[in-house]
Amino acid sequence: MKYTEEHEWLDVDDEGIVTVGITAYAAEQLGDVVFVELPEVGKTVSKDDEIVVIESVKAASDILAPLDGEIVDVNEPLADEPGKVNDDPEGEAWFFRIKPDDLSAMDDYMDEAAYKKFIG
Repeated sequence: MKYTEEHEWLDVDDEGIVTVGITAYAAEQLGDVVFVELPEVGKTVSKDDEIVVIESVKAASDILAPLDGEIVDVNEPLADEPGKVNDDPEGEAWFFRIKPDDLSAMDDYMDEAAYKKFIG
């Protein structure tokens, strides 16, 4: 598992597909999530593209693409049940899966120990 400074977690499977969600810290900071807009499967994205919109009782936020690549799956139940983001942010409430153009870009992100230090 890797982490971005934007409080996203990234988990790579055996086929090199990266699952992306937000951390428990980010979910707590957002408060109750009331809306999630997901990207389209098949969409090609570039690193730092705004591809997910989250609205909570406190604020609206965008989730950025952490890598260049193609969206290969989205967690469609989140659109109907955005509160799952608060219930299980680092489990069932993942947002999308991306097939990265270059998996080595994952090396730029923090491991769990570094992320914990980052959030203090």
